[in-house]
Amino acid sequence: MQTWNETVCGMTWGWTGVRGTWTGEAADHSMEEMAKLGVNWVAIALAAEQEHPQSTTIPFREEPTVTDEEVRSAIRKAKSLGLKVCLKPVVNCANGTWRAHIGFFDNEIPGEPSWREWFASYGEFIKHYAVIAQEEGCEMYCVGCEMVQTDKRETEWRQLISEVRPIYGGLVTYNCDKYQEGYVSWWDAVDIISSSGYYPIGEWPQQLDRIEEVVKRWNKPFFFMEAGCPSREGSPNRPNDWSLPGGPSEEAQKLYYEDMFAETAKRDWMRGFMLWDWPAKLYDVSDAAANDDYCMYGKQAAAVVRDHYLSLQGK
Repeated sequence: MQTWNETVCGMTWGWTGVRGTWTGEAADHSMEEMAKLGVNWVAIALAAEQEHPQSTTIPFREEPTVTDEEVRSAIRKAKSLGLKVCLKPVVNCANGTWRAHIGFFDNEIPGEPSWREWFASYGEFIKHYAVIAQEEGCEMYCVGCEMVQTDKRETEWRQLISEVRPIYGGLVTYNCDKYQEGYVSWWDAVDIISSSGYYPIGEWPQQLDRIEEVVKRWNKPFFFMEAGCPSREGSPNRPNDWSLPGGPSEEAQKLYYEDMFAETAKRDWMRGFMLWDWPAKLYDVSDAAANDDYCMYGKQAAAVVRDHYLSLQGK
């Protein structure tokens, strides 16, 4: 296990990692603009797609997933900008089902898809990118994201992480979903606890109280591997809902970030954020006011993020 005491002023870049989008002028421009917000870390996030929640094969070498060359190029671009990198490979379902619902019978049944088969494929997927993370000098590696139904499979997760360690020598984290911080029983196997912090505006104090108990129990560093809010009416109350109806609202997003930063700044155990998110191809800055997604490029929230990040880094 490694000791770690840093402040993560980070952003998630490139989601979902669609083949053909991670190199070239647009991708370079995107990362350069992101760096202007005072970020010191970036989570480079890509997705591979299994067919549905009960599929046991993850075809990560196929389209639409970015190529290994694109992954390496993005890491190198980030490092050229002075950023530390967390590589974050994620599995999605091609039929649109949220990955949290990937799951199988607790006990293996002949003829039915099984956890054993799925973890074999998932393990190949995770170890493949662990090699790239090691070779490209990534400072952190995320072995999973919001896999709620898998969280209970403690034995399989411990085995997978033990297989990643000889391949990858940097910091290892797992990104649990919101509200799940206290339900993972194998936090001792990773170096850093991280979660998706999509908590409603006004609820941060009680949620941070709850997470603080988890941090104390496991004596591990903690940061939010995801956190953010769309620039949309109503989104501060449901920041995880990317399909919430409502008109564009820079003010709503700005208020959410102000509240989140104000409350998390009161907790000395909080190590920061990989905010959600920053696409590989940005919209035109003149279209920012009409954009209702999570990216804060050209929006009021960008200044809030930049000021907070620079203050955290003492600049």
